[in-house]
Amino acid sequence: MKPVSELLRLRAGTLRTVRPEVSVFDALKLLADYEVGALVVMDGTRMIGIVSERDYTRKVALQGRNSKETPVADIMTTNVFRVAPSTRTRDCMALMREKRIRHLPVADGERVLGMISIRDLMDDMIHDHEVTIAQLESYIHS
Repeated sequence: MKPVSELLRLRAGTLRTVRPEVSVFDALKLLADYEVGALVVMDGTRMIGIVSERDYTRKVALQGRNSKETPVADIMTTNVFRVAPSTRTRDCMALMREKRIRHLPVADGERVLGMISIRDLMDDMIHDHEVTIAQLESYIHS
């Protein structure tokens, strides 16, 4: 398995962020526009949380709150697990499974470099398997 920095390199410049004072409704529009399931919540250059579709469903929709009046800061997840760029994809998968999370910010110290999702890891794993299968088929047929 490769370090997570390789996954980020393939998606250079795709860190999607939102400010804590933005309404949940506007954050939902960003999620839809970017076609992602979570955004990193930034206060200036500092990550203070993440907000996901799961946060919306559990902390707004199910509680009857108004998404246009509720700021992201009120529903974001603040206890955020993060990984270093050198973390192996297999270790990211294990952490996501253990903590029941779908998104992991990648940070070098306090500097957020990007965020990976369970989908990113699954796509990478499938690609690796396809390459291995192609190599085995080539070996068998040669």
